[in-house]
Amino acid sequence: MAQVVDAPFVFDIRSLGRRPGNMIESHRTVVTPIRIGTQMVAIEPGTDMDLDLRMEAVSEGVLVTGTACGETFGQCSRCLEPLEGTVTVFLTELFAYPDSETDKTSSDEEVHRVDDDQIDLEQSLIDAIGLELPLAPLCREDCPGLCPDCGVALDGAEPGHSHDKIDPRWAGLANRLGELRDQPTDNG
Repeated sequence: MAQVVDAPFVFDIRSLGRRPGNMIESHRTVVTPIRIGTQMVAIEPGTDMDLDLRMEAVSEGVLVTGTACGETFGQCSRCLEPLEGTVTVFLTELFAYPDSETDKTSSDEEVHRVDDDQIDLEQSLIDAIGLELPLAPLCREDCPGLCPDCGVALDGAEPGHSHDKIDPRWAGLANRLGELRDQPTDNG
């Protein structure tokens, strides 16, 4: 059963203590409260995500390693057909203790922080999943996409689907030739 909480990616680490080598293992299935992924494919809000983590106290903070796995939904970037799949990411993140040397010498973008004996994996998961998912997902590698003229899915179109097009640079000449053909000839 998925755990439904206000902050499903927040872990209380009080029981871990600050002694290097102490470890907590956690397996949690949570319901994602936000969309995590790219514009074309993502783990949608309300989807279960499995977290299998190991949190280990180290001298400068808490080292989190493990996996996160969830079902993805989106659409093919060529034919716009719906897609479903699974994404699994491997995490290795350090959360610095307040006032540790790492905390003092690192910017907010470089390392995460332990805050009130809690760690929040949300941003780490957003980053990892965003990097793992394709920017242009495909339903299959050889997806022909959509017809650029009429928008029909080429996979379901008749063989040889095409449109007669005149290069716009020659359109004026084609119109003039059409006018000349339509004129009656005086060949007696």
